[in-house]
Amino acid sequence: MEHKRWYKDMVFYQIWPRSFKDGNGDGMGDLWGVLEKLDYIKSLGCDGIWFSPVYPSPGADCGYDIADYKDIAPEFGGMEAFKKVLDGVHERGMKLIMDLVVNHTSDEHEWFEKSRRKIEPYTDYYIWRPKKPNGKLPNNWDSNFEGKAWTLDKVRGEYYLHLFAVKQPDLNMDNPLVRQEVKDILKFWLDMGVDGFREDVITYISKKEGLPNDRVFPIYKGMWHYNHGPHIHEYLAEFKRDVLDNYDCFTLAEAPLISPKRALEYIDEKNGQIDMMIQFESQTADCLFTDYLPTKFSLRRMKKAFSKWQYRLAGKAWNMLYLENHDHPRIISRYGSEKFHDESGKTLAVAYLFQKGTPFIYQGQEIGMTNWRPESPDMYEDVQTVYYYTHSNLKQPPEKRLKKLWRSSRDSARTPMQWSSDKNAGFTSGEPWFYVNDNYKEINVALQENDENSLLNFYRRAIKLRKSLNAVRYGTYKEYFRHSNRLYVYSRESDAQRLLIVCSFSDKPEKLMLPKGFDIFKAKLILKTHQNTDEKLLQPYESRVYLWEKQ
Repeated sequence: MEHKRWYKDMVFYQIWPRSFKDGNGDGMGDLWGVLEKLDYIKSLGCDGIWFSPVYPSPGADCGYDIADYKDIAPEFGGMEAFKKVLDGVHERGMKLIMDLVVNHTSDEHEWFEKSRRKIEPYTDYYIWRPKKPNGKLPNNWDSNFEGKAWTLDKVRGEYYLHLFAVKQPDLNMDNPLVRQEVKDILKFWLDMGVDGFREDVITYISKKEGLPNDRVFPIYKGMWHYNHGPHIHEYLAEFKRDVLDNYDCFTLAEAPLISPKRALEYIDEKNGQIDMMIQFESQTADCLFTDYLPTKFSLRRMKKAFSKWQYRLAGKAWNMLYLENHDHPRIISRYGSEKFHDESGKTLAVAYLFQKGTPFIYQGQEIGMTNWRPESPDMYEDVQTVYYYTHSNLKQPPEKRLKKLWRSSRDSARTPMQWSSDKNAGFTSGEPWFYVNDNYKEINVALQENDENSLLNFYRRAIKLRKSLNAVRYGTYKEYFRHSNRLYVYSRESDAQRLLIVCSFSDKPEKLMLPKGFDIFKAKLILKTHQNTDEKLLQPYESRVYLWEKQ
């Protein structure tokens, strides 16, 4: 089947279901709440939805520890609610993609329960290693969340590998029966009408033979041997050939620590196995490798990441564009300014929405939700955050360690969506499952709906404009003044149109710098973040989009 590449013209909205909207009053976001808000998502100009996991799960990693791949968790409304949402999405001309998490399962999955008891054919569904006489672990690999990557299972009497939480054992993808299970999962949801998948840490599914010690990576030991492993392209090609090519669907791969050169091995449109890739480079303009190693925000680093992916994928593959998701703190608190909240939120939107690729918006991004700052570390829920606080920098005073969580924890992206200034931010009529950010009365959807100049309505205008412009969909990209740490300036150009995007990331007025050949007096100013503009000066966090129509 020939793919229509419909995803290239779309804007996606990511939903983290348990914090989006509670539809039945039990305090947990659910699919009934999503059904209630489909028209809101459509009103943004978004025509696709990505669901973070909604499968049955014990919740050790907020749903990324899956206990059943072919069902919907009762707390989200079960399969009945899911099918109503899927129908509602399609009735509105929208698409829906699911989170595919097959590097690991929950340790409460039926497969693991049988594997630990050596019940065939599940004995080798996971990666097991016997205990060594000297008591040492099978190798020196680290997990991404909780210490070392090996845990002794008392039932089987052997160690199992888990690259993430202890309750997330890694599947043995080298076992053809496991790969068949994955293909059955894909087919199950595609037959139901789902339009594609976001594939969680999919580049980790093939481990190096023998699982040798890692003598290269100083942190996340083992990544050298399991990221882009020896059979990764073979297995992804198998999934594509045997299932995905038979449907008009698309796939989006999450790929930590990946370069454009490596990405093209996966997403090159001539021979790739995946349609788009989530890269992490644009998320490291204020940290080293991980949010837990923060540095001062560098606009130059952000621009370098954006431009590198634009240039190197041009004509070969398609970019996935994003500022936020469920795995990172809020972007205004990181790359923008809470003091210049609306202004910096608008400028961040402009900075990425007019690049070439498919934009994704994470719930709450469109109203500028900010980082959460709880009074106690005990208030955090996320397994990675809890482990980090209790095991890292123990010589630092608790107050300093807590402040680092304010900057770094993914729980800042997981507080309930702020719908109104009513109790619990309008998220639920019950007791919310998690803490609501204290600033919900100042930052919420209802307040911004009625304000023409709000961040929410700016997102709507920017998305509508993006979709109307030939140059954004088809045009070339070029960055200017790349050494500036205050301005991000780039152009988009097609046969019919020329755009210039000017973004100030300064909290002070800045001189408007224009590349040679761009006469703004012959252009239309088609989008601006500030009501009053100066021909020579940009106000703090001011951005503009200029258009030249070619004759």
